[in-house]
Amino acid sequence: MTSVLFRSKALAGSCSERTIAISHGGGFIRTAQLRTYYFSHSWPAFSLGSHSAEERAESGWKMIFLQLILLLVFLPLVTPTCPEPCLCASTLIDCTAKDLMHNNLPTSFPPSTTKLYLNHNNLTSIPNGLFDNLKDLQVVHLWANPWECDCHILYLRSWLQWQQNRSFYRNVICLSPSHLQGRIISYLSEDEIISTCQYWYCGVALISQMCLFIFLLMQAVLLLLVIVYLRRIRRIAKEARRTVTEFDERGDTWSTHSRKGAD
Repeated sequence: MTSVLFRSKALAGSCSERTIAISHGGGFIRTAQLRTYYFSHSWPAFSLGSHSAEERAESGWKMIFLQLILLLVFLPLVTPTCPEPCLCASTLIDCTAKDLMHNNLPTSFPPSTTKLYLNHNNLTSIPNGLFDNLKDLQVVHLWANPWECDCHILYLRSWLQWQQNRSFYRNVICLSPSHLQGRIISYLSEDEIISTCQYWYCGVALISQMCLFIFLLMQAVLLLLVIVYLRRIRRIAKEARRTVTEFDERGDTWSTHSRKGAD
């Protein structure tokens, strides 16, 4: 529990303490002790000046109000928030039975987290890197989740294998696929997990081959169109040369006849 103490400066006066409880972040409770000063009407002669005691008291209350506003504004910036819909107490994050799945699992947790409860949810995998920034994390409760031991479980398996207390996670087991049902995730080999991904790789390979076949077919059709177009151009050019030749021959014959007629 954190205490935040505000003081308002005064030359003289009596003080009283008030405790204000501020709820923050779905479970983090912060208590701020606000020390307020009530100014008496008997001020020393050298400090009164031209201001009355009432004006000085009003100024003190304004300063206290401003400090309270600053507390409410800046406290969320320095206090780690509790991820919804979990419950938090100090460094413990309790997300038990919150119907969490891969799409609504919190994307991050406070860096100071030491214990994390994710049991009794609908998690099938853990997003890559979710636990990497939790340097003080000691234990994560992961049992009672329908874990799918396919390609997406590789990060969780790797994280579990790096834990010193691997025996604590013996109850984190696979629900699917059927040939791995009941197996402890931390004891799975990489080949066993990758073998469950072969259907995915086969599908990608089939799609790639189909795309390659369509691409080659389009190239063949384009090449055929180019060949047909070139042959057509060659035929048109050949007919044009023959027409020009015939026109020249007819022109020569007409010139010869014209000269004979003139003679």
